[in-house]
Amino acid sequence: MAGSRQIERTAAAWLARRDSGRWSERDQAQFDAWLSEATAHRVAFLRLENAWRESDRLKALGAGLPAGTLPRREQWAASPFFGPRDGESAPPREAARISAPPPRSRWRAYFGAAAAMALIAVGSTVAWRHYTAVERTAYATSLGELRLVPMPDGSQATLSSDSRIVVSLSRRERRIDLQRGEAFFDVAKDPGRPFVVDAGGRQAIAVGTRFSVRRDAVSLRVVVTEGTVRLETQAAPGRHAQPTALLPAGSVALADGNGVLVRSGPVEEAEQQLNWRSGFVAFHDTPLADAAAEFNRYNARKILMGDAQVAAMRVGGNFRWSNTDVFVRLLEQGFPIRAERRGDAIVLHSQ
Repeated sequence: MAGSRQIERTAAAWLARRDSGRWSERDQAQFDAWLSEATAHRVAFLRLENAWRESDRLKALGAGLPAGTLPRREQWAASPFFGPRDGESAPPREAARISAPPPRSRWRAYFGAAAAMALIAVGSTVAWRHYTAVERTAYATSLGELRLVPMPDGSQATLSSDSRIVVSLSRRERRIDLQRGEAFFDVAKDPGRPFVVDAGGRQAIAVGTRFSVRRDAVSLRVVVTEGTVRLETQAAPGRHAQPTALLPAGSVALADGNGVLVRSGPVEEAEQQLNWRSGFVAFHDTPLADAAAEFNRYNARKILMGDAQVAAMRVGGNFRWSNTDVFVRLLEQGFPIRAERRGDAIVLHSQ
């Protein structure tokens, strides 16, 4: 694969070529093929395109044109980013307009301006190092819906039922605000930009790894299946100071107001916590009240506990989270349980 500098130059060339007014179907096909070759190609072009748009260079190249007016292409050659060709004299400073350069010179103009923007996009100026959010996008799922979200940096997020994240990508970090629910992250490696998941006053920080974060009303769960995640707790009034927890692959961390409990084991066991991605929930000697709560995360028809005795019964096995009725029938057949169906609720009673 080409180096990052060469990729940025190629992206700049594609941007200039696309804006030249001579874009053909063949150009589009070649451009799409280049983008599909590597994630780095797509990221480089997105950064460059965003830099071109956000830095307002078109207005500067317009040499005083009214706001919202794009300069004609023959005026781009007046850009201070490149000079006259060898053997050519510079245009007079007092000239209000310049004539269109020959085709070869015009391409040189485009490439020069685009290359200058590429330097901005890759952070060679101080201003871009302080630019906070290159892109900020929210993604959400409804009850019973799963969603795979590809990100511009090459990472992916799988959102569980009734979940919402806000993604903010900047030059210095990749920040995800998990506002509700659960998400599994397959993080592209980028040591220069940590991947930070904010959830309820805690942060799960990684560089390139695979892990999930689940946010409940009063607790947080982090499951790591590859790499290492750093779990930090932000200082807040009334909250006890808690040390940073390093979570290697196979870790399951449960955090609440009392602290962080970490359980380490084989990665295969940790993966069982994430069976929801394939449509299942797994229980192992789990209180029925907790199992019912897990089903309720995915279904509008809720399973309710009719008494403390039934809530304390222990269940195990793998079940499709979309099939509440089958789960309840199995409980009736294998346990001293009576199910009372009330419209959108099923109340379980001990017999």
